[in-house]
Amino acid sequence: MFDFSFSELMVIMVVALVVIGPERLPKVARTMGHLWGRAQRYVNGVKADIERDMAVEEFRQLQQKVQAEASALEQSVNQVTRTADQQLQQINEAVAKLSSPAEPAPDQAMQPGRATQLPLQPAADPSVTPPVDKSK
Repeated sequence: MFDFSFSELMVIMVVALVVIGPERLPKVARTMGHLWGRAQRYVNGVKADIERDMAVEEFRQLQQKVQAEASALEQSVNQVTRTADQQLQQINEAVAKLSSPAEPAPDQAMQPGRATQLPLQPAADPSVTPPVDKSK
């Protein structure tokens, strides 16, 4: 802060001794020491307040970033959930469509004397030959 060399400090002490006098010099030195200590404590307090305010501001910025990331993640999860629900609904509809025509109605299956229709099997394509097992 202040740059005093030893020789400058000695000159100041000699001048203070001459101007103030030897009787009042100890009291003035003690008072100057107390004032210097108060000034240092005040400066340190101001520094601590500034550092604390900066830390609070950094935490607020970090909190905003975390909240933004959390909301983006929540939106992403919601979108994936909606997509999965839509696909599940489509699968359920497809299963329902496939299973309902193939099953006989309960009232037709229970009536005696009525033949139930079996689902038709697709005809085998004669141009397609089954795979040959070459391990024999």
